[in-house]
Amino acid sequence: MKKIYSTLLFSAFILLHVHAQDPVSTSWGKRLNLIAKDSTFALKFGFRFQTLYDGRYNLDTDTYEDALLVRRSRLKFDGWAIDPSIVYKVELAVSNRDHRSGHASEFGNTANIVLDAVAKWNFAKGWYVWYGQTKLPGNRERVISSQNLQFVDRSLVNSRFNLDRDVGIQLRHKNATNQFRQMLAISLGEGRNVISRNQKNGYEITGRLEFLPLGTFVGKGDYIGSDIQREETPKLSIGITGDINTNAIRSRGNLGGFNVDAEGEYIASDIKSFIADMMFKYKGMSAMSEFVSRSVDRNNDSFGTGTGFVFQAGYLMPSNWEIAGRFTTIDADANQSVFADQKEYTLGVSRYISGHDLKFQTDISYQTFPGQTTEYLIFRFQTEFAL
Repeated sequence: MKKIYSTLLFSAFILLHVHAQDPVSTSWGKRLNLIAKDSTFALKFGFRFQTLYDGRYNLDTDTYEDALLVRRSRLKFDGWAIDPSIVYKVELAVSNRDHRSGHASEFGNTANIVLDAVAKWNFAKGWYVWYGQTKLPGNRERVISSQNLQFVDRSLVNSRFNLDRDVGIQLRHKNATNQFRQMLAISLGEGRNVISRNQKNGYEITGRLEFLPLGTFVGKGDYIGSDIQREETPKLSIGITGDINTNAIRSRGNLGGFNVDAEGEYIASDIKSFIADMMFKYKGMSAMSEFVSRSVDRNNDSFGTGTGFVFQAGYLMPSNWEIAGRFTTIDADANQSVFADQKEYTLGVSRYISGHDLKFQTDISYQTFPGQTTEYLIFRFQTEFAL
């Protein structure tokens, strides 16, 4: 709790001193901006929160459970230092749901607060190097901010197979038209905020290629859910990611529990992931799809392996109401995965008051586990407020 209080006090300090700088922008959704008088640094500060109602009806047992909670609460800081080519980003999670798992010794038995802490240097035209903790260049759905999602939350494919955040270095390149992008990351492979080094001494290598054959999206729309910008011409982005996490000790690579045997020694395995995804937008219509495959180099049911596929599409009406549908399927490796086969059908409705910065979203899902009798109806309603 002391860390949370310190974070809030620091944020208050920033707010109190914003008006001492020039220029300042305080319009909704643009965050608070300041530039030092000697032009040695720039800072943007923002906060956001999501309030979620989650209700689940078990069709097998005829029982209903629900919850109302702060799903996410975030503080964001980014800007540049000394020169605009050197930028930074810090994002902190301050809701209980956000920083759970702090009881593990690998995290120092402390709250898991830091999401991003990364410096980025544009050292040559089209070339960037990132150093620190941030999202790996994995599946598109994960890289899209939780603020900018088309549905209340990401799909089951993402929750089972995403690469998430890690600590390391990334090299990124884009051509002059920004239609070809290449990304390479080398990281520790154990996820964010792990302070005790894996005794197996593994590393993770992630490579991603992106191709935008119809030109770039307006406002980086290839990483924003829904066609908020209402693209005047068709736009398409195709991405392919390959990843190997050597001597991984967590059940999902960068995420999940730490696997140990009866003697308390880590159980390690090389985890290989392949991801293919796409985003399409045109005049309020949008479609996104992902396929993920994950395997390990040993027969062990301590890891999450198998394949997943998700397809979603929606139409944003001129009134800023949107209706969208999503189909998700998980095919777990038989007798070799902590996952179970699942299918989910989701219908969502969203009302955008100020884009993704102020919106209301609701969806209803039918979820089933093939080969089992358990079936769920899930209803969710969420509000998003982002300064």
